[in-house]
Order: sequence, then structure tokens, then C-alpha cells
Amino acid sequence: MAGIYLHIPFCKQACYYCNFHFSTSLAQQPAMVQQILREITLQRDYLSGAPVSSIYFGGGTPSMLPQTDIEILLQTLRDTFPVQPDAEITLEANPDDLSPEKLQALFAAGINRLSIGIQSFYEADLRWMNRAHNSQQALQCIINAKAAGFNNLTIDLIYGGPTLTDEAWASNVQQAIDLGVQHLSCYALTVEPGTALDQFIRKKKVAAVDTDKAARHFEQLMQWTAKAGYEHYEISNFALPGWHSRHNSSYWQGQPYLGLGPSAHSFNGHSRQWNIANNSLYIKSMQQDKVPFELEELTPVMMINEYIMTTLRTSQGCILPVVEERFGRQKRETLEQLSRQFISKGWMIRHNDTLILTPEGRLFADGIASDLFF
Repeated sequence: MAGIYLHIPFCKQACYYCNFHFSTSLAQQPAMVQQILREITLQRDYLSGAPVSSIYFGGGTPSMLPQTDIEILLQTLRDTFPVQPDAEITLEANPDDLSPEKLQALFAAGINRLSIGIQSFYEADLRWMNRAHNSQQALQCIINAKAAGFNNLTIDLIYGGPTLTDEAWASNVQQAIDLGVQHLSCYALTVEPGTALDQFIRKKKVAAVDTDKAARHFEQLMQWTAKAGYEHYEISNFALPGWHSRHNSSYWQGQPYLGLGPSAHSFNGHSRQWNIANNSLYIKSMQQDKVPFELEELTPVMMINEYIMTTLRTSQGCILPVVEERFGRQKRETLEQLSRQFISKGWMIRHNDTLILTPEGRLFADGIASDLFF
């Protein structure tokens, strides 16, 4: 199985914390769609004929695209790749875009899963983040999406922010649960270099992120979602049984995927490549039938480290027989030895030859993975 990701690099305004590639000018949007269509054709052989089980429109804000653009992109993908009839087709959306009419158009275009950037149901949080929507739109868009026929919804929530109290965080999570949202992606507020938030903190216009607060919110999140029947199947992702993200799961399982559009990444099992993160240069290069990307061939050490990092983030864990099969018995034995320190701390368990992080260990997932790297 394989996945396809399309990066739509346009937004109405810049959120203070965001470091994804985007532009707030829509002048190049028509040309961008045409060149992504061209890239689809040029990259037709990248997945070597593997069946495509998921398509993901990310960004940016792909919900800004007209219905006709989404339809032609999907039809071209289906004409070019062996897309499965039941493929999961996700589109990231902002609440302020999701009017009843827009939702009907997205449904008619073939989108069967929405990833909605709620972030918070509280006005103070949304204003502090410089989000384009308000708290009423955050609530109403979910109600409208369900009425339009969408039965596979995921929402993003951000925790640990300075305006988010413990009580408001509890209310945010409970609101999502009460609305019957099948999937939650929850992220700690982080300060990415070069973002507006980074500049504000450097200039002491806002306080630094409270890591203790973020850790507390994460621990509460794990407790509340477990009680509500959600499966914590990846560090930041929680789903009701049967509603795991097929697209993101393929990333964590090391399946191949093709990225289309500026800044999009691709992976075919032995190399990784990423397109230029510049809209004008991407369009210019594509007009000359040249995909503007950089390529990195993966060494065996890079592959095992990536396997450790991605699998430890999931509830399936790092499977030692797979390590031995792919990378050799010595690598397995070394990994077993290194993992004992985390097992003794209660941050990891070994179950049926699989290394799995405990709820406490998930607080330190990145550090644990890096300590296990070769």
C-alpha cells in the first residue's frame, strides 16, 4: 500500500506558531494547481505501481480550494495511480471555510475525511494564536460537517498555551468527545525557529512556553481519552476503535508515499526527497517539466534509527524480530541492551518481543528514541 500527499501552500493569515510552508497571497493559486497536476504526471512511476490506499490534502489551508480544483486533482490522481475504490481521502480545513455550502461541495468532490484545525473552542486561545476563526465557528463547523454527511472527522487541539487554563483544556477535550469526533490530534504548543511566536518570546513580548503545564495537559489528555474509549495509537493521536488515520499510519509503518507540491516530502523505502519550499521557483521549474527536489539516500543506520523513532511513537511499538530481520541480530541485541535502562525506569515495557512506551515514557518519547539510536 502507498499514500499520496498534496501540499496546498495558501492561507488567509499566518498563525503565530506555524512553521509550515505557505503564502497569504492567493495570486499564484490557479498556477499552483496546474503545476501540481503536471507533477502528478511526471511522478507517475514513483510508487512503482503500489496500490494507493490514502490521499491527503495538506497545507497551508486546502479548504480554500474551489470544488472544481479538488475534483480535477482527484480525477487526475485516479487516472494516473491505482487508487483503491475505498481510499481514505482527507482534506485539512479551517472552521471559517466550512459553511454548509462548502461542506456539501467538498463531499460532492469526493472528500470522505476532514481534518479540521479547531485548536481550541475558546476565543482567548484563538486570538492569541492569531487563528482566522472564532469559537462559535469552531463548534458549528463540526455540527455542519456531520449534517453534510461526513462521518469520519478528526480535529486538531493545541495544549500548553499561556491562555489555556486546566479547566479550559478539560472543556476542550470533553467538547470533542461530546460531539462524537472519531479522531483527535493533540499537540503541545512548541516554539519553532523563525515563527512569529519565536520572535515574540525573544523580544519578551510573551512568556516562554511552560513545559510543566504542557506535560500536565498531556497526562490529563491520556487519562480522559482512555476513559472515553479512545485508543492512544500514536503519541499525538487518539481514535475511537476503527477510526485510526490510514494515511498517517502508513508513515509510521514505513510505507511508501509520494508528496506533491512545494515543500512536500516523498519516501520510497530507500530514499527520501523533498520539493523546494518556494512557490514561484516550484511553478517555474514545473513549467519546464522539472520536479525541483533534493534527494537523500538512506543508509542502513538511518533506516534503523527511523524505524526506532517512528515505531516507539505508536502503540504497536518497536518489534525486535523485525529489527533482526531488517538490520541483523547484532542490532537487535544492542537495542535490547540499551532499552533495559528505560524498562527499569518504568518508561518502557517489553511485551512479546516488542518494546512499547508506557504512558509516563510517552512524555520523553523523543529523548528515549535518540538514546537508542545507532
